[in-house]
Amino acid sequence: MAKLITYLLFVTILLSFVFLTMSKEAEYNPESYGAGSLKSYQCGGECTRRCSNTKYHKPCMFFCQKCCAKCLCVPPGTYGNKQVCPCYNNWKTQQGGPKCP
Repeated sequence: MAKLITYLLFVTILLSFVFLTMSKEAEYNPESYGAGSLKSYQCGGECTRRCSNTKYHKPCMFFCQKCCAKCLCVPPGTYGNKQVCPCYNNWKTQQGGPKCP
């Protein structure tokens, strides 16, 4: 019985360590952003995250996906942080405003 408890305790500690390590990897890491940091199939999920807090969801999604398809990058967060993705940041409209949300 003592061996079983020791084994279960060991497994619990091991799983805790694995989940803690995985959560640290999911944190914002500026080196993981930039042009070409995404695959084209990842654009939908990243744009959903990027546009999650706007009341103009449809246009945000349209332009975000257009920008992601060209740049293969979506900045972290729901607003700002465009400096980590220069292509996304520098693509402008004809009027000179930002094209990418």
